[in-house]
Amino acid sequence: MSDTEDVMDEGDIQKKRQEKDLAELQSLIQAHFLQRRKDEELIALVNRIEKRRAKRAEQQASGQTRCEFLERKKQDEDAIHAKKKKALTNMTHQYVGIQQKSEGRKGAKKQTKREKKKKILADRRKPLSVDHLNDDKLTDKANELWQCLMQLEAEKYDLNEKLKRQKYDVTTTFTYLQVAFETAKGRGKGKMGGRLR
Repeated sequence: MSDTEDVMDEGDIQKKRQEKDLAELQSLIQAHFLQRRKDEELIALVNRIEKRRAKRAEQQASGQTRCEFLERKKQDEDAIHAKKKKALTNMTHQYVGIQQKSEGRKGAKKQTKREKKKKILADRRKPLSVDHLNDDKLTDKANELWQCLMQLEAEKYDLNEKLKRQKYDVTTTFTYLQVAFETAKGRGKGKMGGRLR
């Protein structure tokens, strides 16, 4: 009977080991699926963040195009206003010029390039008067200036990229032409069948 008890004890021990191994395996499987679920949630979160970034970039681009439109409209209005002002000034100068010619004004200096440049910049630059604005309008003005700044930065970036691309195109074209000229020089020198090629 002791042999049967030993066999039963060994069977119980083996059964307990199998149960322990099974429990460990189940815990490993659960840990694996838990980690997999966390990874999937992380991937989904990253995808949502990327979609939000793309949407934000699209919104900024549409805001920049609106800012560009407003800036162009303002420039057109300013150009029309400047033309009207110039025409009116020319008309008054004609009348005043006739009087001054008769008086013999001789002390007029020619404007130098630097003075012309300063005058053009002074005409372009508009004074920023914000003293009369309330908080809401001041915030709107700040946002408008910020949008314009962002648009100018974007244009600067685009122009820099365009310049890089053009430099690359010029370099590759120049290299291509050098190779083409070198191969063209070598073609006319050989003889083939007694004839010049």
